[in-house]
Amino acid sequence: MPGPAPAPTSTTGADHAAVVEMLRFSPVADELAQRFAEAGHRLYLVGGSVRDALLGRHSTDLDFTTDARPDAIQRIVTGWADAVWDTGIAFGTIGLVRRGLTCEVTTFRADAYDGVTRNPVVAFGDTVEGDLVRRDFTANAMALSLPDRTFVDPYGGLAALARGVLDTPGEPRTSFSDDPLRLLRAARFVSQLGFEVAPRVREAMTEMAPELGRITAERVQAELSKLLLGAHPRRGIELMVDTGLADVVLPEVPAMRLEIDEHAQHKDVYEHSLTVMEQAIGRETDGPDLVLRLAALLHDIGKPATRKVEPGRRVSFHHHEVVGAKMTRKRLRELRYPKQVIEDVAQLVFLHLRFHGYGKGEWTDSAVRRYVTDAGPLLERLHKLVRSDSTTRNKRRAAALQRSYDDLEERITRIAQEEDLARVRPDLDGNAIMELLGIPPGPLVGKAWRHLKDVRLERGPLSDDEARAELLAWAAAEGIGSGEPSGE
Repeated sequence: MPGPAPAPTSTTGADHAAVVEMLRFSPVADELAQRFAEAGHRLYLVGGSVRDALLGRHSTDLDFTTDARPDAIQRIVTGWADAVWDTGIAFGTIGLVRRGLTCEVTTFRADAYDGVTRNPVVAFGDTVEGDLVRRDFTANAMALSLPDRTFVDPYGGLAALARGVLDTPGEPRTSFSDDPLRLLRAARFVSQLGFEVAPRVREAMTEMAPELGRITAERVQAELSKLLLGAHPRRGIELMVDTGLADVVLPEVPAMRLEIDEHAQHKDVYEHSLTVMEQAIGRETDGPDLVLRLAALLHDIGKPATRKVEPGRRVSFHHHEVVGAKMTRKRLRELRYPKQVIEDVAQLVFLHLRFHGYGKGEWTDSAVRRYVTDAGPLLERLHKLVRSDSTTRNKRRAAALQRSYDDLEERITRIAQEEDLARVRPDLDGNAIMELLGIPPGPLVGKAWRHLKDVRLERGPLSDDEARAELLAWAAAEGIGSGEPSGE
């Protein structure tokens, strides 16, 4: 059973002064607070805005809570804010922008959830303490009263923050019952902040993991993406797997924990995939890359379905990249990822194994061209994924693999300089094909175009005469056209 709730704490004296000194915000916050005070209302900076300030993390948005009701909030900010919107007014929230700073002001809440749709039944509260207790975690249940700058921490958020522990203000099962998405949000915060979850929270997560199935795919996907883009995604994924959340959200990941047969050894696919993800993250050059991280995590999900013990007790996973690409598309579609993300991740999963046919450079220039063309705009990500896919402890073998890939990249660079590989096209366009074969627009033109592209990939650039001769020879073999240019 989950343990007792954290004991209420408060900061006074030197501790209070030290906390307030840390909480420095835009003058906009003080201006806004002054307007609320003049109208006879209290205003508190709250939640993630306070947490991130204490952690030294930059925040471009500020969240406030107040005893003022939504219509009063609108009156106070209208005419002062540069823009105001009320799309969240049903939940007590008014949004505004002032001098480029986005703020949200929400009336004290005392929500309950209907237990079926998980939508909140909005009820406004009268105290900041009552508002804070309904929040997800103690680290998000701290507030700063403005403009007097009194620090409010009734549920030990500051102490939890200092220890790097994620706990709930109230009983965890009650909090997770209110909104099961908080189960996944706990893993997300572990990834973003590097925290550990309190034992009672972990117990409740494990017990209540199936409840996550009640949440819409869109909300789950948003939390999962934030988790993957965090500073410590491996920790977040491991927590999901250990508590059973992954069985609901990404069942293919825990399925990679294949039983290791002492007589038929193979590497732990699950641990290998997490390591590949970490190594891919280490190769990112332009900030967190969701497509690369998803591909690294999922690149071997086809292995459980293709596992086979060969003669000699060797384990094989033939065509796991093909099976894995199909599984990736299915899972990401169910999670409502954008189409381009789905296709990019699936294509990386499909291509990640191809390099291993390169050997010691036996590929022809034609094979190199096809590798580049099939990767298309994903080529740089594919480079990072393939290099990250080496987790062998054999230093000699690891170095040999990296040298082989160095050689492949050098060949790609050389051929690209010679042939402009980034824009591989047939040597004749559609108009030239129609004119030469005397055929109208239609599927036949596309078929001829694809043939010429295959020839271009196989042989490299052709002269105009060579391309025309190749097309006419192909057309004659296919019984297409007259073999004479139209109009002659």
